[in-house]
Amino acid sequence: MADPHKRLDTNRPGNFYVDSTCINCDACRQLAPISFEEIGEYSAVVHQPVGDTERQQAYRALLACPTGSIGTEQSNKSLLNAAKADFPLLVEGGVYYCGFNSEKSFGANSFYVQHADGNWLIDSPRYLKHLVEAFEGMGGVAHIFLTHEDDVADAARYAQRFGAKRIIHREDVHAMPDAEEIIEGLDARLFAREFCIIPVPGHTAGSLCLLYRDQFLFTGDHLWWDPEHRQLESPRQLVWDADALHRSIETLGQYPFEWVLAGHGGRIHLPHLQMQAALRDLIERRQ
Repeated sequence: MADPHKRLDTNRPGNFYVDSTCINCDACRQLAPISFEEIGEYSAVVHQPVGDTERQQAYRALLACPTGSIGTEQSNKSLLNAAKADFPLLVEGGVYYCGFNSEKSFGANSFYVQHADGNWLIDSPRYLKHLVEAFEGMGGVAHIFLTHEDDVADAARYAQRFGAKRIIHREDVHAMPDAEEIIEGLDARLFAREFCIIPVPGHTAGSLCLLYRDQFLFTGDHLWWDPEHRQLESPRQLVWDADALHRSIETLGQYPFEWVLAGHGGRIHLPHLQMQAALRDLIERRQ
């Protein structure tokens, strides 16, 4: 729970606020960009939400916050419950954002794919009754895809609950040593119908992307959208091998995709040609 005594001075006066336990993970700014912005080393409320739509978006951000750093002076239980019921939140085409980001993965996003051959969880949210029941109602979890060592969070608990097979690269397997499926080497491989696993070493030695239906690219911490500058970005810090990272980004140019769904950083949908142009722009900026 957020602490009003730790309320940041950068918050605009009003009902919603961020306190000093914020880890600046960006989840709130993705879910309610009208209300939350980055100020210094924290997020802050720069616009108090007006109307039910803005308020519900702010409550989604409150629920997704991995550290419970968002609070309200007075809670609207009806809107709070409605926001909770929104998760998992539909992105498009049977792809959902889970919400309830985990502090164990520094607030990384996780995603859920509903598929006739078995559902996928991409990285892990917090292990919560609400999500367990939601996943049960959507057909369970058959596969848990782990993009890299940092974002495994509660994957083991979800795997045990649903009997799901966890997938991780050999180079990052120390983060999930009892994973059922180990990816080796640098070659991309098809894994079940409509899913392609693409090794992208750089941020970590075992970073992976998952391409679904040649449309949705789940990128972990390898690639994301910067809404402020309206361009794709990749890590500059906490990089295992910068040269490998650059080669991995170039490799993604071989694949068609229209969505970038990142663990950290913004998600974006662009037509294929625009996405490829944005990727080429990133490559040129990093040369």
